[in-house]
Amino acid sequence: MLLAESASGLDTGDTAWLLASTALVLLMTPGLALFYGGMVRSKSTLNMIMMSFVSIAVVTVVWLLAGYSLAFGTDAGGWGLIGGLDHLGMTGITPTSLTGHVPTLLFATFQLTFAIITAALISGAIADRARFGAWVAFTAVWTLLVYVPVAHWVFTPGGWILGRLGALDFAGGTVVEVNCGASGLALALVLGPRLGFRKEAMRPHSLPLVLLGAGLLWFGWFGFNAGSALGANGLAAAALLNTQAAGCTGLLGWLLVEKRRDGHATTLGAASGAVAGLVAITPSCGSVDLLGALVIGLAAGVVCSYAVSWKFRLGFDDSLDVVGVHLVAGVIGTVLIGLFATATMTGGADGLLHGGGLGQLGRQLVAVLAVGAYAFAVTYGIGKTIDRLMGFRASPEHELTGLDLAVHAETAYDHGVLGHGTTGAHATVLTHSSDRTPGT
Repeated sequence: MLLAESASGLDTGDTAWLLASTALVLLMTPGLALFYGGMVRSKSTLNMIMMSFVSIAVVTVVWLLAGYSLAFGTDAGGWGLIGGLDHLGMTGITPTSLTGHVPTLLFATFQLTFAIITAALISGAIADRARFGAWVAFTAVWTLLVYVPVAHWVFTPGGWILGRLGALDFAGGTVVEVNCGASGLALALVLGPRLGFRKEAMRPHSLPLVLLGAGLLWFGWFGFNAGSALGANGLAAAALLNTQAAGCTGLLGWLLVEKRRDGHATTLGAASGAVAGLVAITPSCGSVDLLGALVIGLAAGVVCSYAVSWKFRLGFDDSLDVVGVHLVAGVIGTVLIGLFATATMTGGADGLLHGGGLGQLGRQLVAVLAVGAYAFAVTYGIGKTIDRLMGFRASPEHELTGLDLAVHAETAYDHGVLGHGTTGAHATVLTHSSDRTPGT
């Protein structure tokens, strides 16, 4: 992300583009709600959607009160670990304040949308079994203790990963993808597996909802990646094209694996592959050329199509494959910058395949390991603490009945007509780990 340290006047074109990008990124969270909502069983659809929607409200309040200041305020102590408290409650920021060529209020809102979707993504790892009140508390604490410090490390010139280490992350491969994936793994371990995990087939109840959500995510991703140029310029255009290219090769890569392995190219596979490619290109869209984007997307689609089955072999229940898609593809996209980065995009650093040596590759690896380890450890601690104080896991009765009725006193469907299980065409979908029976 291009973050100018000093402003040199408002640019209305850059401001207009960032206004549009902010709206696009915010739309990704309702898109994620539909994507996740279609992937769970029908009895917990509304609860899954609500976990995303409540994240919008909770993270917004936390971000405006303290998160923005701690993430993007002046570095405290000079270590590159956390920002200061100079902008608590957005103090000192006026409509005329600028970050680069755009209003600081707009930049802060754009960054807020990143924080929102990162928190919401974690919910997929604990679908069908988390207490709603505990999730609300977790979202607030996690945003401050995990997301905010990592955003400071990676997105600010004074942060240790960007400013000292020199690792590249254009739009959030570490801050968003590795962060949410490692955090999702930690929280899945805290809550334990769903009742019937590895014994019952827990298939998506609505593939049309999944595809609609994936389409909204893809649409919003252009604001996510191209908007991170913070300007209406050639770099934004290149990031936008790279995003489209990687999403397409991710989709094709997943389908190729499916067809060869299972004999069917499925709609769920198409949606999952596109998301994997989009995840992988997020950190690298501003660092690699078109060929690099095509290869990165393809690699993510192929590798993630196998990675989603790891939870059955290793015994952790990552319900909607936050680890298999977001963590794995985030690592792929961030590390491969060290191979495919080109100075024509970065303005300086070259990857190994462009004559830059092993240095950049090493820096990318350090960034991934540092963010992943920090996110996992702190999230595990937060999850355990909330579990002891208020209980994080829903009761077995509520889990079996369905969280929609038990928690929200509502249902997405008339279960007298549509049962909790899934029949017909959906029962044949076996590509994604969330709908595989054990051992397949």
